[in-house]
Amino acid sequence: MFRKYFPKEIKIKQRVFEQSILIASIVKWTLLAIIIGTVVGFSTGLFLFSLDITISFFNRFNYYFFILPIIILLIAITIRNISPESEGHGTEKVIESIHKTHGQISWKVIPIKAITSILTITFGGSVGKEGPCAQIGGGIASLFSNILKFHPIDRKKLVICGISAGFAAVFGTPIAGALFGVEVLFIGQIFYEVLYPSFIAGIVGFQTCRLFGITYFTHPINLVPKFTDLFLLKVVAFSILIGLVAYLFIETLNFTHKKFKKIPYKKRAILGGLLVVFIVQVTSRRYLGLGLDTIAQAINGEHIPKLAFLWKTIVTSITLSCGGSGGIVTPIFYVGAASGNLFARIFNFDLGTFSAIGMTSLLAACTNTPIASSVMAIELFGPKVGIYSAICSIISFTIVGYRSVYPSQILGVLKSQSFKVELNKEIKDVESTEQFKMFSQRNTLTHIIISIYLKIKKCRLFMKKKK
Repeated sequence: MFRKYFPKEIKIKQRVFEQSILIASIVKWTLLAIIIGTVVGFSTGLFLFSLDITISFFNRFNYYFFILPIIILLIAITIRNISPESEGHGTEKVIESIHKTHGQISWKVIPIKAITSILTITFGGSVGKEGPCAQIGGGIASLFSNILKFHPIDRKKLVICGISAGFAAVFGTPIAGALFGVEVLFIGQIFYEVLYPSFIAGIVGFQTCRLFGITYFTHPINLVPKFTDLFLLKVVAFSILIGLVAYLFIETLNFTHKKFKKIPYKKRAILGGLLVVFIVQVTSRRYLGLGLDTIAQAINGEHIPKLAFLWKTIVTSITLSCGGSGGIVTPIFYVGAASGNLFARIFNFDLGTFSAIGMTSLLAACTNTPIASSVMAIELFGPKVGIYSAICSIISFTIVGYRSVYPSQILGVLKSQSFKVELNKEIKDVESTEQFKMFSQRNTLTHIIISIYLKIKKCRLFMKKKK
């Protein structure tokens, strides 16, 4: 009867109730994101400040990196016995926890990851600083959620905010940091449900971290070549090369990890540390630690060694595979900038411009985050470079295929209809190799190339059996 005589009043009440819930949700997540951003920004600032002090102190000694094997051994023993979750490059473990346990992370990760990462970087291990901060941020958010007994879904959202705040605070890119946190979980999808709190957490984390006097690398590039069809084609060709470099980086990382996994953890820690020391002694010390000076040189248009991208890839893979603790993004920046510098010299491109484009587009390919990487290029290098970096990021993201430095990412979209792969699976479980699904029976270029490839492969198998 009430609905029959007062339908309009009921609809008004429903709408008021709906809007009240939405407003309450905004207020709730604004407050929570501010808290997480502040705490993570503070912890990140403390981490970066401590890292700068230790690096400045030990770099005064000429052969400080000679004790890297012992340091990695101590780190491996500590992580194995106290906090196994602290192994690796940080962000991967947080992604895995979000997908499998709704962001449940042990509180032990926070101190262990901070200490082991500082030791690894200080004594020359080729790792980054974003992974520890993302994992520490996620650990703090998880601890905060558990203390207040939040629902697992809310804990998951807060941990994502912790990733965003940590990433934003490390690199001084609040918008890219926020996008990275919601884009890195799924390949081809953005977790819109956490977009707003991630932005708040990223901005607050960045501003809080700045209170420690942390200086960020920003280099606006204004002397960008004018847009022409020829220059656009150069960017496209360069994008394909960067995609291949990303393929090399990921496959080298996976190969090294598999080989070292077969060796007992104490022996592989010593062996890996000795290999890093040997390679650095034979080549150059520029492959030790973060390598920020080399990145700056490349973007400033200076020449760096031609094989710098390859040696950094190898040293990073060994450091992480043998037990070193730290992130993966800073080495990706190094390899991307070095690759851009090399290709620019070979093809007579602008060194600074293509080093900057290479730096962010390799991040897009290796982590499957083209949107966050494009925004990061604008925040670091200005809008003139950002346009071309966006093009390069999308192409390289496609070229690298179904690979990632984060094996726990979930595949949410097909990069090409020519590959028969199953969606909604972790990228490490996706078997796309040589399982091609023709999207058309017409004689398209893709169809012809794939047919030729399959025929060559059958011929090789036939020849092997015949021998």
